Amino acid sequence: MGKKRVPLLLILLTLFWVSNSSLTYAAETNLENQKIVDLRILETTDLHASLLNYDYYQTKKDNRVGLVKTATLIREARNEVKNSLLFDDGDHLKGNPLGEYLARIRGMHKGKTHPVYRAFNYLQYDAIAIGNHEFNYGVGFLKTALKGLNMPVLNANVYSVKKNKPFFTPYVILKRIVVDRSGVQHELKIGVIGFMPTQIMKWDKANLEGKVIAKPIVETAKDFVPIMKAEGADLIIALAHTGISSEPYNPDTENAVYYLTKIPEIDAILAGHSHSVFPGPVFSNLPNTNLETGQINGKPVVMAGAFGNHLGMIDLQLAKAEDKWKVLSSTSLTRPIADENGKSLVKTDKGLYKLVKPEHEETVDFIKKLGL
Repeated sequence: MGKKRVPLLLILLTLFWVSNSSLTYAAETNLENQKIVDLRILETTDLHASLLNYDYYQTKKDNRVGLVKTATLIREARNEVKNSLLFDDGDHLKGNPLGEYLARIRGMHKGKTHPVYRAFNYLQYDAIAIGNHEFNYGVGFLKTALKGLNMPVLNANVYSVKKNKPFFTPYVILKRIVVDRSGVQHELKIGVIGFMPTQIMKWDKANLEGKVIAKPIVETAKDFVPIMKAEGADLIIALAHTGISSEPYNPDTENAVYYLTKIPEIDAILAGHSHSVFPGPVFSNLPNTNLETGQINGKPVVMAGAFGNHLGMIDLQLAKAEDKWKVLSSTSLTRPIADENGKSLVKTDKGLYKLVKPEHEETVDFIKKLGL
């Protein structure tokens, strides 16, 4: 009898251990999921007033450009996840005949909202950065246009000469309720800061001299990031209207993203200015760069081309431990609105098209009257 009981006892103990281990694993997994938040960060950049899928120079439809197309990608990307943020990285007011017509012919009038900013309001951007081309029509025009926006407008390295303070809001800490993998809600404090090249003082000297000065990008970041952390930012995102290059850094480096990635407290960088696509093959020789995950020096970076031709996306996995959030992993990628042959890959956002159609038609009519 004793010999028969031993195997039976071993079987029972084994079953108990397996069952208990499974329960423990399930509990640990569930505990992890409760603390992990998946956060998607979306970017448009260098739109250059390309609201419609239209080529004003050839007066015909062009499905390779247009925020009305990118908007569909934005909606799809948002619907795929529980938590998302949307930002624009600058250079959105000037760059095509629509932008020129609105600034130089029709002008900005009190109480009117620029169609680019009407589009941003419609799509509910969380914040936008100012790019160098926003100054091209003068400071007065820009100030008037910005009054129509419903979200923070950011830049940290352009300073008022008169006040010796940032000309724009340098950063914002967005408080957002996010949902973790188990459905539990958390408040996340997201610090967002903006930058642009110092070369604006040369490019727009006539508009800016005596009014503003531009400070070096990386040095400015190092000044403000600790302040953002001290104010409780759990996560810091840089809206960096500057390109990507590993050439030796100096205070007037135009393309400074590579060196922003070396600032430990910055968690993600949305790049722009150079109209490139990152991750992409043009950056295959960039040091310490992983094009599969979209990381430079271990930091997630994305650059979404120009004219709305791509939507930029960074997916972060955040974990909370001891009341602090940290990035567990990240993936960066871009989604195009058209294939290499210009064939549209997405439908037009009809609501946005209707919203910006009046100014588009005004521009087309004006071009026709000029006989162009």
